[in-house]
Amino acid sequence: MTDPIICPKCQSEFTYEQDNLQVCSQCFNEWDPKEESNSNNILDMNGNELQNGDSVIVMKDLPVKGAPKPVKAGTKVKNIRLRPDSDHNIDCKIDGFGSMALKSEFVKKA
Repeated sequence: MTDPIICPKCQSEFTYEQDNLQVCSQCFNEWDPKEESNSNNILDMNGNELQNGDSVIVMKDLPVKGAPKPVKAGTKVKNIRLRPDSDHNIDCKIDGFGSMALKSEFVKKA
């Protein structure tokens, strides 16, 4: 038996082949395993690729440890810096909160 193909989105090993694509049965991600993918790409919640210096909009209220209020949905964050080696892969400054790290899955490109 061959080694299972791991889903690049959720790291699940429960994938199957459909037509020319691999499909993850856990997160329903579809991808072409023949395409060489760059694992350093950081995508927003809609699948748009983010770059250093982009502006993003927070799409969900995010609680902040030690702060009395969360970062509200709809907050625009300018001039982000990407950190592909981290779980919280966006470094930024938010007015009223200061320097923060965000997860790209909770923002969309502005």
